[in-house]
Amino acid sequence: MTKTISRALLAGAATLALATGAFAQERTLKLGHLANEDNTWHKAAVKFGEELEALTEGRIAVEVYPNETLGAEVDLINGMQLGTADMTITGESLQNWAPMAALLALPYAYDSLEEMDSVAGGEIGDEIEAQIVENAQIRPIAYFARGPRNLTSNRPITSPEELGGLKLRVPNVPLFVDTWKELGASPTPMAFSEVFTSLQNGTIDAQENPLALIASANFNEVQSHVNLTEHVRSWIYLTISEMVWNDLSEEDQQAVMEAASRAQAHERELFLADEERLVEELNSRGMEFVEVDTAAFAEAAKPAVLANVPEEIRDTAAQLFEN
Repeated sequence: MTKTISRALLAGAATLALATGAFAQERTLKLGHLANEDNTWHKAAVKFGEELEALTEGRIAVEVYPNETLGAEVDLINGMQLGTADMTITGESLQNWAPMAALLALPYAYDSLEEMDSVAGGEIGDEIEAQIVENAQIRPIAYFARGPRNLTSNRPITSPEELGGLKLRVPNVPLFVDTWKELGASPTPMAFSEVFTSLQNGTIDAQENPLALIASANFNEVQSHVNLTEHVRSWIYLTISEMVWNDLSEEDQQAVMEAASRAQAHERELFLADEERLVEELNSRGMEFVEVDTAAFAEAAKPAVLANVPEEIRDTAAQLFEN
């Protein structure tokens, strides 16, 4: 009799465990992105998954795929629109669908991290997000900071007048090319993979990138100065497919937003610590940091920046310069 009851209890426990397990695996979201495992965006994405799983008591799990293992950024956006992908981290690439997304990485639009936050988290940020949802059918649920782009060279440069035809590598983006021409440099579009060798052999004199890339590419071996131009300060969104979002209950939508908020706060903490670490690291490698007249750079760049943004957002862009 006792053995029979024990078997019944064990069978009931097994059934309950199976039922609980099935309940726990109600939905798994796949989150693909382009950064590597050391990047703060990846760590924040992992944090998002941990928080969402805890908030939903295991009903929603998140699998994070770094290094474009689920596909390139635009491929993932297309997949999210078609229902074959769930989530990604993306930024100004969204301007292909939503022109206002160009404001995410506008040269000299934001003088500081605080100013950027006030835009990203304010009325303009709300308008950008609404246009992305409507046009791209993906929903921004949090944003992460990006390290500002700075100019490296083999001499200090503190004002636009000191650029003097500097041969400068830039990405093949018309806005960047025209902005640096306006500032007085001689910009040369070039693949990132060619930059180190080109600096080494003197094909170019300088390049511009965030501190993280300056360090990881070992540009300290071929450049002596980091001129703190901070000419592009920007953010990037953690996004979810609108199809997936609409399939969630209101309770789960609230859980997603709470998990995203926690991930955003976590990323910011990591980002600030990383930027501080990078300054120390590049200093220790012998690079000298140079303060520049950012107001003079911004004023000189303004005509080229406004000429290159889509006409429908030109007034908003001009407003950012006035702030």
